[in-house]
Amino acid sequence: MFIVNDMPEQIAPELVALLEQCEVATIGHVLHSGFVDREIRAVLPSKRVAGTAVTIRIPHADSTALHYLTKLVRPGDVVVIDRCGDDKHACWGGVITHAMKMAGDTAGVIDGPATDFSEIVKTDMPMWCRGPSPITTKILGTEGAINVPVSVGGQTIEPGDAVLCDESGVVVLKPKTAEASARLAIQLQEREIVLLERLRKGEKLPDISG
Repeated sequence: MFIVNDMPEQIAPELVALLEQCEVATIGHVLHSGFVDREIRAVLPSKRVAGTAVTIRIPHADSTALHYLTKLVRPGDVVVIDRCGDDKHACWGGVITHAMKMAGDTAGVIDGPATDFSEIVKTDMPMWCRGPSPITTKILGTEGAINVPVSVGGQTIEPGDAVLCDESGVVVLKPKTAEASARLAIQLQEREIVLLERLRKGEKLPDISG
């Protein structure tokens, strides 16, 4: 059975730009929830991106729904994939990478493996996953669900959530609270710049932190 729900409302470009000023690890100083499992790691560690969660659940070896999603995805979307515990089959490879990139997809976050990392690097496609696998999914036409609540890396993610990804990991925020968290994180980062300057001038960290 397949479920295809409407695409979610995208978060405002201004909020995306604000989030992309934040380090995920700095958000970790502000919040203790919303972070996906740290084993879901960046393939391109230099990337920091934010966008709107477009969710998809594809169990076992069937990636039919993911292929279908490539014609729905929009610039600014982050495709978040619930693999229902399957850590054997790579649902995202070279063809999906190119199709998503051409559609303007901002990033992919997979609770499972991917493949064709060289294509991900070549196309400069931001990707977070549980590592590589040579065994791929197939177009079986059995089941899948697009834009439903999903479980990814221990977090429940809903379509339209704000997603921020960088070298430290992935955090998911509700759009209504994302701005406040981002502004607080930016304040902390600005304070860190001042702290580092004080260290360079000879002060000691315990004297600064108390």
